[in-house]
Amino acid sequence: MRQFLAVVAFTLLTIGFFAGYSNFGIPQIEPAPPPKEEKLDLSSMTMDQFIALGERLFNGKGTCTLCHNALGRAPMLGTIADAVPKRLKDPRYTGEAGDIEEYLIESLVEPSVFVVAGFGKKGTNDTESPMPDVSGGSIGLSEAEVAAVVAYLQDSGGAEVTVEIPQDIDEEGDDEEEGEAREAVNDPKKLMAMFTCDACHMINGVGGDVGPNLSKIGANRDRAYLRRAILDPNAEIATGFEADMMPADMGEQIYVKELEVLVDYLAGLK
Repeated sequence: MRQFLAVVAFTLLTIGFFAGYSNFGIPQIEPAPPPKEEKLDLSSMTMDQFIALGERLFNGKGTCTLCHNALGRAPMLGTIADAVPKRLKDPRYTGEAGDIEEYLIESLVEPSVFVVAGFGKKGTNDTESPMPDVSGGSIGLSEAEVAAVVAYLQDSGGAEVTVEIPQDIDEEGDDEEEGEAREAVNDPKKLMAMFTCDACHMINGVGGDVGPNLSKIGANRDRAYLRRAILDPNAEIATGFEADMMPADMGEQIYVKELEVLVDYLAGLK
């Protein structure tokens, strides 16, 4: 009887240990809300400060330098004062801009209205740009932020800064202490579009070539590698590609459930 009670006690202690560890020792995977937006005090901002904000967005949140750099993956932007008037007269231009400011705004939110020769998606004959709409997806620049980037591009590109600092834009969420949680996405293709993966990665002939081709990634890489590549893209750089080309904050933007949906999808690409 004593031995039986000892076995029961040991079993209960073991179960209690694993139950406690699973609840308190393993990090919880509740999805966190999106990162809190920086509040913009536009009312007291000078034009120099507004241009400086645009530069920070260009190099940071906007992820522009991932492609607009010396590696030649996208056009350099230092000569827009001379280049834009020529593009507006180009027969291939399909937009409605009438000046440099309007063209830059248009190119940020509708990048396919004009694609510089040689920089379009493969197979589109330079009619479709691999660049995402910076006001949507994982970038999500606000109207004021787009204006700041345009001011910076005008200033750095040798054009007159014609952008006016917005004063009447209602920045949603300024009174909220935390970002409002969004609904998780269960469709892997919608996730790929939301995080603009095809701007850099090609799948079955569609997408960019800034990053590795993912068409058969599941045949060569296991789930652990795929998960790590999304959350820590610099952990292992694919041959022929550079570090710091993929946003390093995907872990802050994607929910755990969405991450697994995306990993499942990529693992099935064989």
